[in-house]
Amino acid sequence: MEPDETNPLVGMMGARLAGRRAIVTGGSRGIGRAVVRRLAADGAAVVFSYLSDAKAAQETIEQVESDGGTAHAVQADQGDLADLEVLFAEADRLLGGLDILVVNAGKNTPGPIDGVTEAEYDRAMAVNAKGAFFAIQHAARRLSDHGRIVALSTLNTVVPVPGSSVYIGAKSALEGFVAAAARELGGRGITVNTVSPGATDTELLRATNPPEALEQTAGFTALGRLGQPADVADVVAFLAGPDGRWITGQNLRATGGMIV
Repeated sequence: MEPDETNPLVGMMGARLAGRRAIVTGGSRGIGRAVVRRLAADGAAVVFSYLSDAKAAQETIEQVESDGGTAHAVQADQGDLADLEVLFAEADRLLGGLDILVVNAGKNTPGPIDGVTEAEYDRAMAVNAKGAFFAIQHAARRLSDHGRIVALSTLNTVVPVPGSSVYIGAKSALEGFVAAAARELGGRGITVNTVSPGATDTELLRATNPPEALEQTAGFTALGRLGQPADVADVVAFLAGPDGRWITGQNLRATGGMIV
């Protein structure tokens, strides 16, 4: 059955990830929420983190439950190593093990290089690079054999845009961590990959771009539209599931053909 366009998960509930246990960082909104919903719809038990918006986190849980899945929220800042300890400890308690990690949480503070403050630089690096690295480390110590790690990067590491230098630099570091981890963990059958979305239709994208810019961006893609969070979540779910077993150390650019 084709998915209902108002809810891409309708007709897609299955057991591809039945019995699997997943952590998703930054799962309360946008792409992260779509990933939580998709993994849960595929049968995984999911723990996700959120930074501060408890209402949004609860909405994610309610949507997962309405889809017939299971999810738990933990307030944790990926840029704070103590919070990461809390997140993984709570996941240990709630899940009893780990099979999948999705590193989704990110922080972008737009601005030209000559205007970036040290505090802004440190925060962007803490969330996008340092925190992501230690999330992967926590997972590497816990993952079952043949587990999965998927990290969210950005198309802008290959198509840089003005005003995102620190974000791009931090995500470039993350891509390097993923490549190295794929080599280190491959002996246990663990795959480690990056997904790099293009322009994706989220609240944040619409809040930071005028409508005409979004229309122009959609025109740059081969498919002629903006991405939807579910489009990216489906790519993550593929890598996290059994069909992704022979793909590791790769960066899948989920952009609708913005680069061909």
